Amino acid sequence: MNKTFDPEHEGAATEEKEKKKKNKSWDYEKELKRLQVELAHLQAWVKKSGARVVVVFEGRDAAGKGGMIKRITEKVSPRVFRVVALPAPTDREKSQIYMQRYIAHLPAAGEIVIFDRSWYNRAGVDRVMGFCSEKKAQRFLELAPRFEAAIVESGVILLKYFLTVGEEEQARRFKRRIDDPVRQWKLSPMDVESYQRWWDYTRAYDEMIRMTDSNHAPWWIVPSDDKERARINCISHLLRSIPYERVKFQAPDLGKRQKRPGDYVDDQSIRHVVPDLTT
Repeated sequence: MNKTFDPEHEGAATEEKEKKKKNKSWDYEKELKRLQVELAHLQAWVKKSGARVVVVFEGRDAAGKGGMIKRITEKVSPRVFRVVALPAPTDREKSQIYMQRYIAHLPAAGEIVIFDRSWYNRAGVDRVMGFCSEKKAQRFLELAPRFEAAIVESGVILLKYFLTVGEEEQARRFKRRIDDPVRQWKLSPMDVESYQRWWDYTRAYDEMIRMTDSNHAPWWIVPSDDKERARINCISHLLRSIPYERVKFQAPDLGKRQKRPGDYVDDQSIRHVVPDLTT
């Protein structure tokens, strides 16, 4: 059944949204722009220093991981800020050591790798949905801190963020995905399962955080019922957690553009030009 547009409802929702914005003591767009400038400075430092950074994003479904990662990466180079969002493992990968396919994506010098979901799939969806045995899940929880210790000891900066969202807010976001064609792709069968099995996932995540929070790789919890506040807080924390310095930009000398050659003749062959539909 198609959703009927209700102008009164939409107007009320817009008015409520604007009211919330006015009540904030800070300007989201202005603060986000400032932080994105700092992310550009971080990028320059990482490239120059050869630093290696890993940022893990985990959390509840519909907690805003995708939006968070988008705001971090939309103004920087994908060659430096590399996002890793692995699909379900192939039969070949299933036969490998569990951590093997994640190790292949760890950063080289001058890279920041952002994991949109990570090896912690083993402690979350794999465990709850029965994709691995309880014995394998427990073994993962025991080994993960040692695996991360090896990463940190090699000189990699490792940050782990877990985004939380309340039951009512998650339900609202799921319903919005159902009603909005441009968001429907975000609602997977696994999301539906996570909605129905809220408390199974709660128990799994509680144990995961308890057993894998360590001094060398602590979990940082990001309350995300308010997406804008979550983004500002998380990006600010990320920047404060990395000891970067501003690198002076060496502006290139563009020089002079060459003159049109006297023997150049405009090409007269037929070309297919995209029609202008804006007039």
